[in-house]
Amino acid sequence: EKGSFITSTGALATLSGAKTGRSPRDKRVVRDDTTEGDLWWGSPNIEMDEHTFMVNRERAVDYLNSLDKVFVNDQFLNWDPEHRIKVRIVSARAYHSLFMHNMCIRATPEELENFGTPDFTIYNAGQFPCNRYTHYMTSSTSIDLNLGRREMVILGTQYAGEMKKGLFGVMHYLMPLRGILSLHSGCNMGKDGDVALFFGLSGTGKTTLSTDHNRYLIGDDEHCWSDNGVSNIEGGCYAKCIDLSAEKEPDIFNAIKFGTVLENVVFDEHTRQVDYSDKSVTENTRAAYPIEYIPNAKLPCVGPHPKNVILLACDAFGVLPPVSRLNLAQTMYHFISGYTALVAGTEDGIKEPQATFSACFGAAFIMMHPTRYAAMLAEKMQKHGATGWLVNTGWSGGRGSYGSGSRIKLSYTRKIINAIHSGELLEANYTKTEIFGLEIPSSIEGVPSEILQPANTVSVLLAIFFFVPLLVYGRKLRCWTFLGFAVVGQEGLQ
Repeated sequence: EKGSFITSTGALATLSGAKTGRSPRDKRVVRDDTTEGDLWWGSPNIEMDEHTFMVNRERAVDYLNSLDKVFVNDQFLNWDPEHRIKVRIVSARAYHSLFMHNMCIRATPEELENFGTPDFTIYNAGQFPCNRYTHYMTSSTSIDLNLGRREMVILGTQYAGEMKKGLFGVMHYLMPLRGILSLHSGCNMGKDGDVALFFGLSGTGKTTLSTDHNRYLIGDDEHCWSDNGVSNIEGGCYAKCIDLSAEKEPDIFNAIKFGTVLENVVFDEHTRQVDYSDKSVTENTRAAYPIEYIPNAKLPCVGPHPKNVILLACDAFGVLPPVSRLNLAQTMYHFISGYTALVAGTEDGIKEPQATFSACFGAAFIMMHPTRYAAMLAEKMQKHGATGWLVNTGWSGGRGSYGSGSRIKLSYTRKIINAIHSGELLEANYTKTEIFGLEIPSSIEGVPSEILQPANTVSVLLAIFFFVPLLVYGRKLRCWTFLGFAVVGQEGLQ
């Protein structure tokens, strides 16, 4: 394919064109009898009508029909055989087909013979723009979802992540209807069968921290929690690879070989060696590879009910402590608020860290009201005795402005996560912050004690970070006031 190259390790390097990140403002969902009462309308689910969807669908199909060759993938979502979904992806670019071959669950030849009618279909004509004068369109890019027809149309963007996240949104709709919680999380399992979930937005470390050579990887980004336990939705991993090195992330580094797709990286034209520190195209450089490229991947990608639920926040302003233990009400609060700082490159137009509150650590992908997912999470954690943790993978010791304080070393974060896995932190001594009663461990082996405690001068800033979501989402999320009382209590509010 023109513009695609084999690197020195055998991976396929390619460019996604003008769009090097998702375009959430260009995503639309058809509002009809199927979706009217179920979806959380507004942002992220901006409505469109059936007629406009069909106009864009015809535009995409006409473009695909004009090509000499198109690429079709028939694959599955969800490793739990009881709840798996059949998907078909029709795309114009070979790299898109290979990307989805890596990211979805690959069917056996026998399964392909009996695949039948897919449950959901994507028409990816991303090289061709939508007509920006069409009703509901705001640019030449449009990602359109029709849950009634079980179809998705992509126009005007070649960023492969739109397909992956579009299907994730579909699972966020279909699974709760079956009583299954869909999760934007990484997941791994210890040798004793203890499972940990890692929630977080792009750039918070889900892939890095869930990929641990001492534990089995169930998945790095998307999961379901059913009565059967947890299961990975995908068949691959989608890792950020800016500043990637064999020393810091050996499993991910070694997974970049023949079959892997490298998106928007820069490499030497003679040696074909990739410069992972080069961000001249974008900071959002990515690697997509089958999960079996990770040597300790658990196949099939299923596990028992989680023991620990870890909420990751990349706090670029140095306010949150590196780790704190949460009770059930606090876990619900942080799950719904989903605080982090969007780092450069994860979305189109993001150049510097921006504070954001993303419901359920994935507001761009959820389809229903956040409280529906939060209530399901609380019920499952309580039923199965899981412990909640808040882990800051960003800066510590700051005073509320980007650049103050210092970045928490990955080695420290790994020691914190290891202490959670081993149960060491359950036995630790804790102190509570004056505001919101966060429980912070006094010491963790291998982690300097001075970085564990946030400075007293940031207590007011900490309160602001907790209350901003109340101000932003207060009208939409009517449970915020209730959760505020549950977390703080009367004494804390006074």
